[in-house]
Amino acid sequence: MTGIEGRESDPVRLARRAIEVWVRERRIISPEEFPDAASGISGRAGAFVSLKKDGRLRGCIGTIEPTRPNLAEEIIRNAISSCSRDPRFPPVREEELEGLDISVDVLGEPEPVSSLGQLNPKKYGVIVRSGPRVGLLLPDLEGVDTVEEQLDIARQKAGIPRGEQMEILRFQVKRHH
Repeated sequence: MTGIEGRESDPVRLARRAIEVWVRERRIISPEEFPDAASGISGRAGAFVSLKKDGRLRGCIGTIEPTRPNLAEEIIRNAISSCSRDPRFPPVREEELEGLDISVDVLGEPEPVSSLGQLNPKKYGVIVRSGPRVGLLLPDLEGVDTVEEQLDIARQKAGIPRGEQMEILRFQVKRHH
């Protein structure tokens, strides 16, 4: 275990192990293989796994709602997707593993918003919906300082044209480093 791993939370250690095994062996781990990292992870929730290298985004994939039987499996699958299936980036290579900073955001239950005054980009993430188009933006992101910026980015991610009516939901996260 490296010094970084010794300070990481259980969700991040599990995500790191899932990524390392996937990149090196192309194998999906089970939570039972790493009980020291998976033991404190329980329940079901959507989760996002974000990767940074040298302070820059290197991958971020997640689920709004749970898709797996438990949170540990949700984290494993999203970690693998983040390192190998984010369309904005090439797959993570083995030589990059050492320098990855990983965070795991576990999503709280989304709640409808009736006014923009109920939003705060530092405290709440947002989900925007219009028909089948859905966009999500996590809270407390560098460079996203206003509600308008947050909603504009989420709208663009969903492909919702400016001015089109959309449903807005907010959620909180528990961010693990």
